[in-house]
Amino acid sequence: MQPQTVNPMLQMFPLLLVFIIFYFMLIRPQQKKEKERLNMLKNIKKNDEVVTSGGIHAVVLNVKERTATLRVDDNVKIEVDKDAITRVEKIA
Repeated sequence: MQPQTVNPMLQMFPLLLVFIIFYFMLIRPQQKKEKERLNMLKNIKKNDEVVTSGGIHAVVLNVKERTATLRVDDNVKIEVDKDAITRVEKIA
């Protein structure tokens, strides 16, 4: 008696199923979140209230290509990389 051969496509089905689940549960939401973050950074403008990754709350004074100048307090200005801005609190 000869052993039956299993179709190779049938053997790959569980692996393909796992990949599809990972794509819709992990990869796709992360790509969407990153796209929203990049759009937020692109649309930062003067007088927006922002929070940096270090937890600093500030108001945007000037926006350059890669950096932004923030007012932390009266006469206190800092220049940070735009990637350090994690969220926009209020848009003026």
